[in-house]
Amino acid sequence: MTARGWFLFSLMGVVWGIPYLMIKVAVEDLSPSVVVFTRCALGALLLLPFALRQGGLTRTVRTHWAPMLAFACIEIIGPWFTLTDAERHLSSSTAGLLIAGVPIVGVLAARFFGDTEVLGVRRIMGLALGLGGVAVLTIPHLTGGDARSLAEVLLTVLGYATAPLIAARHLKDVPSLHLTASCLALAALVYAAPAAATRPTEIPSTSVLLSLAGLGVICTAVAFVAFLELIKEVGPTRSTVITYVNPAVAVAAGALFLDEPLTASVLAAFTLILAGSVLATAAGPKKEGPKRDARRVAWSTRQTSRADGRVESP
Repeated sequence: MTARGWFLFSLMGVVWGIPYLMIKVAVEDLSPSVVVFTRCALGALLLLPFALRQGGLTRTVRTHWAPMLAFACIEIIGPWFTLTDAERHLSSSTAGLLIAGVPIVGVLAARFFGDTEVLGVRRIMGLALGLGGVAVLTIPHLTGGDARSLAEVLLTVLGYATAPLIAARHLKDVPSLHLTASCLALAALVYAAPAAATRPTEIPSTSVLLSLAGLGVICTAVAFVAFLELIKEVGPTRSTVITYVNPAVAVAAGALFLDEPLTASVLAAFTLILAGSVLATAAGPKKEGPKRDARRVAWSTRQTSRADGRVESP
């Protein structure tokens, strides 16, 4: 991975590890619709001026409206509500750990969409370990309102795993600002009416307002542009590997700021999901193909494909 790829990876590992904490704080006083609307509206207001200044926004939307709409629904409109609603009953640590299953689901989603790469024993073991970690984490919560919340988080995982595939296959030529600003603006419009209907009667506390600001500015506007650039830099499957880091940040933040317990089951689930994700997203066995010129070619950063990090000879 290039230096630029490592920078984007590190940035996203932290920036998308803290939303769980901020969401948990915000839903104590606000409805999920208000939280999602505010997050999207802030992000759109910050990014739309830059997208318009870049030029071609209308043409981009007109040309790519179908995959952009699909991306907005699968990455933002659906998952952000289900995740936010789930955190009314689940701890931020649990939500963050479950989201760590995204790379595992991403491998399965890639195969569903036509990826014919051989999985191999190591990757199959990774899928099994990851699912085992999810089971360790979810089984104690399969009662009452927690069951619904777990289902909502798993729907979020499915969306987060599928959306990067859409971006990589159908939106790779769309400027990141155009895609992000348009999708956030659409999501804000979708949640405007529900947010107005459930708006608070009093001004929220300072901690809630700061959480909303952090969600909109750092975890949405900045993070989405960086994430789309990361997809272009290292590919859709490798880009989801940021969820290796996200749960560690989420668990640490929950323990430090919300006094959420670090139980044995949480640590066991984290270990299994992390190990499973690493194995499940490892490079698969190489297929035998036509023999190519065996001459050794000096490696250069120019030879690294921005689509998926492969090194190709000139």
